[in-house]
Amino acid sequence: MPDPKARPFRVDELDHVVLRCTDVQRALDFYTTVLGLTEQRRIEKIGLIQLRAGRSMLDLVPAARLDNDSRNVDHFCLGLEIDDFDALLGYLRERGVEIIGEPGTRYGARGMGLSVYVRDPEGNVVELKQMPAVRPGSD
Repeated sequence: MPDPKARPFRVDELDHVVLRCTDVQRALDFYTTVLGLTEQRRIEKIGLIQLRAGRSMLDLVPAARLDNDSRNVDHFCLGLEIDDFDALLGYLRERGVEIIGEPGTRYGARGMGLSVYVRDPEGNVVELKQMPAVRPGSD
């Protein structure tokens, strides 16, 4: 078992979860009206609606715009405390973790940050995202 102290990062929080929805409006009504989440941002081009859930976010996307597997969770994102993103990539590669696509700067619960998608041993997609120092709206 590798030494956990050798990790170049620390998982600090669940940043966001992305749900595939067969009826986005019905899901939006449930999460905003029933549960009290607030809409924070939309990207119409891909049908994405981002909802604030405390320090985290819940993203809704149309199921029809994604591949046809039966899962309704597209991916979840873990917020990382990390200084050297390249060290994270090296760490993952050394351990044979499947990296999906290229790292990039993406939006999450705390704003923009570098992230990479990986696949866990069960086939789930996990986004690993560098947390910015300041959360949106906290300045």
